[in-house]
Amino acid sequence: MTDIPEQYTGFKSGYVSILGAPNAGKSTLLNQILGEKISITSKKPQTTRNRILGVLHRSTSQMIFFDTPGVFEAKDKLNVRIVDAAFAALGDADVVLAMVDVSKPDPNAERYLVKKLRNQNRPVILALNKIDLIEKSGLLEIITKWSKVYGFKDVVPISARHGTQVDDLIATMEKVLPAGPPFFPEDTLTDVSERFIVAELIREQIFRLTGEEIPYATAVTVDTFKEKKEGRLVAIEATIHLERGSQKGIIIGKNGAKLKQIGTRSREQIEQLLGTQVFLKLFVRIQKNWRKDTRAIRRFGY
Repeated sequence: MTDIPEQYTGFKSGYVSILGAPNAGKSTLLNQILGEKISITSKKPQTTRNRILGVLHRSTSQMIFFDTPGVFEAKDKLNVRIVDAAFAALGDADVVLAMVDVSKPDPNAERYLVKKLRNQNRPVILALNKIDLIEKSGLLEIITKWSKVYGFKDVVPISARHGTQVDDLIATMEKVLPAGPPFFPEDTLTDVSERFIVAELIREQIFRLTGEEIPYATAVTVDTFKEKKEGRLVAIEATIHLERGSQKGIIIGKNGAKLKQIGTRSREQIEQLLGTQVFLKLFVRIQKNWRKDTRAIRRFGY
């Protein structure tokens, strides 16, 4: 066992994998915990496609969170890879944070999650999310039901969106973290690049502003990312990849209105992220049936 430096005596650090069904609120919770937006959100399931790392620094601990895609029994190649990425995070975890949406239960996805949890031996804490959307009188019954399903280390009702009892959840997780020094410097928030987050912020607006199949048929790549005017302006060119020509007209919209709306909202979010003025140019290209193409899936970073 490695000796812990004297200044970190009593300090705890470790990795926490956030697992749950699609739309359980995992990304919203991570952003709430960190006080910064590093993981995109929308009301559509499977918004998150990659494992996102976020670091919480406390005086007594350092928690490294993995925000993971929603788990369900996937069939097509892209979703199989996405769900595999979620469960791969278990291999690096010291603690598992399982999340459930109590306002809209998904029995199939929840059964699948519990089945996967039985195959590992890490402590699991259950966060019952979106308690602001249900009657308080029914909460005790939900807690009792879940306590019988699996041997959770603890069950904490929360509202990730409003921050309700999130501090209690953090304290509960800290209790089961292993002792050890921090893994990351104090100024580390995430290990993903700005280019990655920029691509995600564009994809977030596509999820929010389009419907039907469009969001799921979309991938975004950042082609250029250049600082200009002594860092006071960042010029970004990005490409929205779609599967079929018919989808291109929907993304562009009448007289380019939809693409302009996506660009404007994305630019506002990117400027908040970078803290500087941004010039954003978007292109739209067709990559036929890319979700069934293993090479294309890999090229788009999934």
